[in-house]
Amino acid sequence: MSQIHASPDPAAEKQTSGGSNSSAIRLLELIPGILLLFVVGYGGKFIEQFIARYGKSHHLVLPNIEYVLWAILIGLLIANTAGIPRIFRSGVATYDFWLKAGIVLLGSRFILGDIAKLGGISLLLVFVEIGLALLFMTWLGKRFRLAPKLISLLSVGASVCGVSAIIATQGAIEADEEDSSVAIAAILALGAISLFVFPVIGHALHLSDHAYGVWTGLAVDNTAETAAAGALYSDAAGKVAVLTKTCRNALIGFVVLGYALYWASRGQAAGVQNKAAFLWNKFPKFVLGFLLISLLATVHFFSKPQLLALGNLSRWAFLLTFAGVGLRTDFRSLSKQGLRPFLVGAIGEVVIAVLTLGLVWGADHIFHL
Repeated sequence: MSQIHASPDPAAEKQTSGGSNSSAIRLLELIPGILLLFVVGYGGKFIEQFIARYGKSHHLVLPNIEYVLWAILIGLLIANTAGIPRIFRSGVATYDFWLKAGIVLLGSRFILGDIAKLGGISLLLVFVEIGLALLFMTWLGKRFRLAPKLISLLSVGASVCGVSAIIATQGAIEADEEDSSVAIAAILALGAISLFVFPVIGHALHLSDHAYGVWTGLAVDNTAETAAAGALYSDAAGKVAVLTKTCRNALIGFVVLGYALYWASRGQAAGVQNKAAFLWNKFPKFVLGFLLISLLATVHFFSKPQLLALGNLSRWAFLLTFAGVGLRTDFRSLSKQGLRPFLVGAIGEVVIAVLTLGLVWGADHIFHL
């Protein structure tokens, strides 16, 4: 039987080549911004070490301010003075990728027994926080007469996981992009403020690392700001904060599904045909990566040098993340979004922070978190 050989298709080869070239160009476009993240993050590390060395050599007792805060402050200074030139913007936007990579790699510093030590009380507080935040933000938004779908976006952002939850919910309930932008702006502004306020309150109340980490994981909405606020307190508190926040993140699909079904029942959003597929689509996959690495660490898949290397890679990823938090926070653009959503967000965040602090403080004194 004779074989038919297809002749090469020049158009197809050109398209393939063009696709490869465009991917390479997009990758090259990220490099300047990633380098800026590294310079800002390492600049924060340099300042921390310089102050420590100066104090030691001059026999001075100087405050030990973690590199996390310095990196964020440098980023804020750049973003709100000179601004971020276009050449850096796409690379700076990768800070969210470094955040998720850092969380996955952080799994190497947890064995499953450590995760279990978070405790049933702490996990219960995650569900309590989500329920309280949804109810209070919905009530408050109605009192301020915000648009109904904007209320939904603010409620989800404040209860589950900040910007990611808002973006996921916007598509599910077919909300306007303007509402989404307003909700995101409010969450980002308040997340930036929490970095400075939470550690001060934690030290003033002499919270343990575990209690502070749980409180931060419950009350700070964006995962990047949660990791930063926890790390500013201590390394141990940072680990607990990320773990608690990861538990909140894992529930995003269920909350978004609930809102999608609600708005679909009112004829203002498309119906959900396959609930299981919807949940899988909305579920944050980096949570599975975190659990996988933790499982491998638990069964001693990694040697001690490998675990040390993974832990160090996690710290480098978070260093880029914290730099991105500052560089991506432009207070000038946030101020253009209007006052009422920010008032709702600010009042809601303060109330939720106070309520969760009371819950954590009470649980810590009764059950010894």
